[in-house]
Amino acid sequence: MVEALVAAGAALVSFGAVYAMAAARVVKQYERGVVFRLGRLRPEVRGPGFTTIVPFVDRLQKVNMQIVTMPVPAQEGITRDNVTVRVDAVVYFRVTSPAEALVRVEDYKFAVSQMAQTSLRSIIGKSELDDLLSNREKLNQGLELMIDSPAVEWGVTIDRVEIKDVSLPETMKRSMARQAEADRERRARVINADAELQASKKLAEAAKEMSEQPAALQLRLLQTVVAVAAEKNSTLVLPFPVELLRFLERAQQQLPPAGGAEGSGGPGGANSGQE
Repeated sequence: MVEALVAAGAALVSFGAVYAMAAARVVKQYERGVVFRLGRLRPEVRGPGFTTIVPFVDRLQKVNMQIVTMPVPAQEGITRDNVTVRVDAVVYFRVTSPAEALVRVEDYKFAVSQMAQTSLRSIIGKSELDDLLSNREKLNQGLELMIDSPAVEWGVTIDRVEIKDVSLPETMKRSMARQAEADRERRARVINADAELQASKKLAEAAKEMSEQPAALQLRLLQTVVAVAAEKNSTLVLPFPVELLRFLERAQQQLPPAGGAEGSGGPGGANSGQE
């Protein structure tokens, strides 16, 4: 009798241990547990830590609550200005409602991926090439809105969408390079013309000042001579300034004639000799 009780107790303990092992579950910190009892969804969501279920009756399915980074395959399309491009992107999303993510859609990751590809092709067709190259922030916001609208019903929230790369045909790259080169050349010519205009105005002002002060032209000539002499050339041709000749001519005209002075002294000497 005792042996039978011991055997029954051992069997009960063994059954209890097997039951506990079958019922015990561990949910990690970044996960949530959704329980289906005989196929029906239980309202409570199991949090992280140790939890138990009814073996052979309940089924615990874990849902990852971390942010998922999903690359979107490159999509080829024609922009609104008829340019063929290939665009790839990346989507960052996370599950906010584990129960809805399991019940409302078969595979929420696959659904988000397909929705991202469809939205990306739609954005390509609605945008121009310049927007894809320089106005990506606005396109990213449009993509995020297009993907997030149906994803909310699946218990998924789109955190961010980024366009990674835009691939252009080689012919379009060469055309854009020629356009950029022509634009830079145009700006260089405009800058040179503006510089010539400013220089001509300054030269006109300088010429006006020098016409009022002839000595300024002589000083400018001397400055030019100093600048040329600094190069240590073997031959230096220096034009003789006309203003200096005019200055000497005026100075000569202001001196009294030498002959008139001698004539006045000659008669005086003759008169004194006669006396």
